Amino acid sequence: MGVMRLSMRPKGLPEVPAQTAVVARAAFPQGSLAIRVRDRLAEVFADGPFADAFGVRGAPGLSPGVLSLVTVLQFAEDLTDRQAAAMAVRAIDWKYALGAELTDTGFDASVLSRFRTRLAGHGMERVVFDRLLQLCKDGVCQTNGVTRVVGVTGGPRRVGRRR
Repeated sequence: MGVMRLSMRPKGLPEVPAQTAVVARAAFPQGSLAIRVRDRLAEVFADGPFADAFGVRGAPGLSPGVLSLVTVLQFAEDLTDRQAAAMAVRAIDWKYALGAELTDTGFDASVLSRFRTRLAGHGMERVVFDRLLQLCKDGVCQTNGVTRVVGVTGGPRRVGRRR
């Protein structure tokens, strides 16, 4: 079996469809993690920084920005690849975050593993983390006083309150 080449046409996260936005805001009037990440940090998940890992020829693959957002939400909620792929199909707040139509059927869970492998193969494991860190340094990330430490192998851990 040959290797399938995937290409990328750099862009930001897709616009949130109107119907998805209405339903998500009604279902989550106080917001959710996925909605807040999309609303406050969408610029972190642009495709451009991933350009070196994707060619310009071949069938267009899923947006690396979208897949990186899925990976961040997956990590925050401590989900397996299969669970994260399922959330992209059934969770309204995830559909909002990903800019997906309510009827979107999602993607196969194996896409996430292949995405991480591609990033690792191009030394891009820290792209999203570094972009998030820079936004926090610039004052965009504000917390409610709880400091969180994000590890490579586990979820966020509450370590204390800032004074």
